Amino acid sequence: MSSTTRGEQHSILGRAAFWVRASRFQFFTASIIPVIVGGAVAYHDTRAFLWAYWLATLVALVLLHAAANLANDYYDHLSRNDEINVEFISPFTGGSRFIQERLTSPVSILIAALLCLAAGSAIGLVLVWLRGWPILILGAVGGLSGFFYTANPLRLGYRGLGEIFIFLDFGVLPVLGTYYVQAQQFTLSAGAASIPVALMIAAVLWINQFPDYVADRAVDKKHWVVRLGRRRAVYIYTGMLVLALVSIAVFVALGWMPPLTLLTLLTLPLALNAIRTAWRYYDEPPKLLPANVGTITMHLAVGLLMSLGFGLAPFI
Repeated sequence: MSSTTRGEQHSILGRAAFWVRASRFQFFTASIIPVIVGGAVAYHDTRAFLWAYWLATLVALVLLHAAANLANDYYDHLSRNDEINVEFISPFTGGSRFIQERLTSPVSILIAALLCLAAGSAIGLVLVWLRGWPILILGAVGGLSGFFYTANPLRLGYRGLGEIFIFLDFGVLPVLGTYYVQAQQFTLSAGAASIPVALMIAAVLWINQFPDYVADRAVDKKHWVVRLGRRRAVYIYTGMLVLALVSIAVFVALGWMPPLTLLTLLTLPLALNAIRTAWRYYDEPPKLLPANVGTITMHLAVGLLMSLGFGLAPFI
């Protein structure tokens, strides 16, 4: 353990910073963006915004996300997935590496995951009590499937189900859940807005699985990049990015989303660059980095621009 890390753990703020890093905070945009989108759609539809409920939703989802990340690290350690992974692109793939670098114990990681799961669930139950039972269903599916992405006995990510649940857990469910907390109903506009968010976060997961391909295949982690092979998997990746933008245009044409959400088309150059990189370097993880970064950036930009479109539409 480095002297810097030991020093971090000797103060309250240092310990907090340590565990924020361990939970891979750089990926929290995956849970923050759908909450922003859901809130923006609700404001567009109701002309009201309930800040306290929105903040509670955000904190609950970030805690559940942290629980999933920490649990992923613990169970990928048990399977030796992260130990044998030598092609990972830090910090985007290969886990936090805190266990592998002996910065903390596996048991501590598991305890932290369970504490985050409990805290996020507690806030979620308060929202259920205050805003209605549909939140319980959405939260239970999202929280449990996120934790059991790599945890026994479900190990969803090992069975080719991980991509589906990432699509749901960081796209459809949190957008709908945030919308319901604000508006007390579900609408076509909320459902439509959830689809491009879900496609984009699924694309982030998909491209991040390319550098982990060899290690994942060795431990029988049969996600779809392993099942298809890297080259064929690029077709699906390309389709996700294209469909995310096309879906927004279609929903605008159908009247389910305001025309201002077409601002998301400004991300087309990001998509083209990421796709070009993926096709050239799908089998060379170090050179694939621009695609990893570009996909995460595009997810962030699509979510923010779509939210801006919904938020500004009532004033135009």
